[in-house]
Amino acid sequence: MSNKITALFYFMLFLCITSCSENIPDQVVTDDDLYEFQGFNMASYDIPMLIMLPDETANIGASTKPDVAHVEGDFKWEINVGPNFKMIINDWGSRLTKVTDEKNRLKGLKFFQIDYIKDEPDFILYKKTLLAKSEKNKGAKVGTKHESYHVFAQKQLAGINYVFESREEGYDKRIIDLMAKSILSISETSNKTN
Repeated sequence: MSNKITALFYFMLFLCITSCSENIPDQVVTDDDLYEFQGFNMASYDIPMLIMLPDETANIGASTKPDVAHVEGDFKWEINVGPNFKMIINDWGSRLTKVTDEKNRLKGLKFFQIDYIKDEPDFILYKKTLLAKSEKNKGAKVGTKHESYHVFAQKQLAGINYVFESREEGYDKRIIDLMAKSILSISETSNKTN
């Protein structure tokens, strides 16, 4: 009897994972990927979603409880999980071109090289490197290499398009990989809180 229950549990888990990630090709987040994460329901902050966030076992200085900064009636949220993980969420209503808009903005940056690690219609993960453009510095090493990693994604929940992004100055690759997993884990929930 317990083997049947266990098999049923894994089957239901498989259905949940595949249905939650079906809109993001080649980017399935599995339970193994999320073993250092905990679920966080944003319904009480007026976003109908469940997101997996790094917990204290992720070794990033994370607190046990995420902190959400949001002004009632505003269209912006910040999720902070300790001092080293800050995700920004913006409500863009019905506008569905935010990733394309961001890629166009990045194209216009004159002093940075952008290297895409993941480039999907609704999800980009990239490395931004400061370029030493001056003629006198050509070929010379100019101090510390200035590079950062960033994530930018859009997801529609209950008919509203939300943008999820890292802070402006970015993070190191390890933090951005955790943030990307968080974004890819998002599933829509009821907008009601218990």
